[in-house]
Amino acid sequence: MNITYIIGVVGAVVIMLIGMMFGGKGGLLTPTQVANFWDPASVFITIGCTLLIIVASFPPSALKDIPKHFKVLLNTKGNDPLAIIDELVELAQVARKNGLLALEEKGNQQENPFFKQCIMLIVDNNDADQVKEIMMNDIEQASDRHDFGAGMYERGSSVAPAFGMVGTLVGLINMLKAMDVSSGGGDLGPAMATALVTTLYGCILAHMIFGPIAAQLRQRDAEEVLCKLIIVEGIMSIQAGANPKFLREKLLTFVAQRQRTESSAKGGE
Repeated sequence: MNITYIIGVVGAVVIMLIGMMFGGKGGLLTPTQVANFWDPASVFITIGCTLLIIVASFPPSALKDIPKHFKVLLNTKGNDPLAIIDELVELAQVARKNGLLALEEKGNQQENPFFKQCIMLIVDNNDADQVKEIMMNDIEQASDRHDFGAGMYERGSSVAPAFGMVGTLVGLINMLKAMDVSSGGGDLGPAMATALVTTLYGCILAHMIFGPIAAQLRQRDAEEVLCKLIIVEGIMSIQAGANPKFLREKLLTFVAQRQRTESSAKGGE
């Protein structure tokens, strides 16, 4: 579970609500003041128009992936570089003792489709350069797809403030219309509320909803790319007959020093 995302978003919402409550006598919290920030017209304009523009900007195939995006966002256990390094070292030991054909069974047991494909490519004794070309192309195409998905939320983050301003203009226009002295004036409060609250909703959508989602998806993409690059380097080294201990040291250069220390201690045990 991605606890940092949950803590950040929920914490921001709570702090915003507490800030809305301030303003009573002596600076006391007044929960009823939160109702002042609710305006149906603002919700209708900002949220409705933002979501529809996202729908208009992306194909149905991309919109269908939205549930999968949240699954990826909340899951932090999918990409573990150290676990992958351990698996590659184990594969190197098997290949060194029994040859590359012995890796076929390991490949069939592998749940990661990219890892499985890489193993099978060297089991079939394909040319090393061609194998690497296939794997690198797979990484590039997957990263492009992830970039497209994150771009959906970045699009929402960019248009939400714009529709917040649209709502502000709508509210100001209605307010000015209500100031017509020939019609006896009118209640300026609701129109002014729509003018101001809509901008607030646009900022909330952009910076508390869409922005963090896009950032988290890009982080997941970076983690996946790192793990895949480790797999590529490891598989190529195994095909070349690398020593398992040397392979571990080589692959550990992809991770931070703290993780290297942890993995080296585990390898020593």
